[in-house]
Amino acid sequence: MAIDNFSPGKQLRNAASTGTLKVPGAPNALVGRLIEYSGFPAAYLSGAALSAGVLALPDVGLLTLTELTQQTNYLTGAVEIPVIVDADTGFGEAVNVERTVIELESAGAAAIQLEDQVLPKRCGHLSGKELVSKDEMCAKLRSAAAARSDADLVILARTDARGVNSLEDAVDRAKAYLDAGADWIFPEALENVGEFAAFVSAIDAPLVANMTEFGKSPLLNYDELAGLGYAAVLYPVTALRIAMRAIEAALAVIDMEGSQESLLDLMQDRQELYDLLGYDEYDQRDREYFGRKES
Repeated sequence: MAIDNFSPGKQLRNAASTGTLKVPGAPNALVGRLIEYSGFPAAYLSGAALSAGVLALPDVGLLTLTELTQQTNYLTGAVEIPVIVDADTGFGEAVNVERTVIELESAGAAAIQLEDQVLPKRCGHLSGKELVSKDEMCAKLRSAAAARSDADLVILARTDARGVNSLEDAVDRAKAYLDAGADWIFPEALENVGEFAAFVSAIDAPLVANMTEFGKSPLLNYDELAGLGYAAVLYPVTALRIAMRAIEAALAVIDMEGSQESLLDLMQDRQELYDLLGYDEYDQRDREYFGRKES
């Protein structure tokens, strides 16, 4: 939900105008709430984190528009910071992208990310990717820009051309995508700091850097990327990976020790969870509805 009477897209653009955004990935609404409470200016609904964390599926285009829209609604309903939504390839051709934008904008997305892979898509940091033609992607972006009702909704075009063809093709596609209606550009799988810098020099538009772990891109420091001039830095699967490793360790302790007692100091306690959920406010309203006084 937007605050200060700004649409989500306007809120995101305003935030980016003040400096480079740190944008962690939120695989679910509760993590999104924690991202907001921790002071981050935006959250990212990653297709990879959502596919894995909610459906236990690989990031190969198996998620449906209905599922993504539902999760977007959950996340935007839980936070007041803007949410960047990964819509993969847009769930079809240009006319399908129209509906994708309509549904996700209605669900409260501040930015909608579209990529230039063919289906079945692959994780952007794996080999074996294939691209749609530049003309086909431009058609999708024209339809996306035409379908939005709020001109401030950010159309974020991701190009995977660096990992398929060359850096030069990625730059060429980025320029064409901007001409077709994209607002921001997401160059995926750049391989060194020089390539990140080259994109800034070549593209006159806000750029998004992906700092996913265990991929083709080096894990550059936020200050370095901010110094280069990137509009936002994504940490798309970090929270999910950390959580899964912690859960794995906790299950091993329970199995070995027969109790979770030794893990208590590592846990978010009951009150901390209730505070994050706003439990006390719900309880107070419930008492007011029934005319009950606190005991």
